[in-house]
Amino acid sequence: MADTTVKVDPAVRDRLMVLARERGMTMRDLIAELAGATPTQEELRKRYEETKAYCETHFGVTFTEEDHDRVEKIWQDLEAGRPVDSL
Repeated sequence: MADTTVKVDPAVRDRLMVLARERGMTMRDLIAELAGATPTQEELRKRYEETKAYCETHFGVTFTEEDHDRVEKIWQDLEAGRPVDSL
């Protein structure tokens, strides 16, 4: 496979270099690791469907779209630092 060049701001490049050094790897390996560890939207959707099916099969729990929307709002609130009433 041929290498390619990715243009980023110098601050981003420098941070990637530090992160790579701290892990004892090259920047090339770090970027490959980050790309491999970050799921695509399609992979996330598939993981959600598989998890939902597992819970329904093994725990007898059925999740509705309302449940999904409620949990999404809770995650958004948590990420934004807003208080969450209950889980």
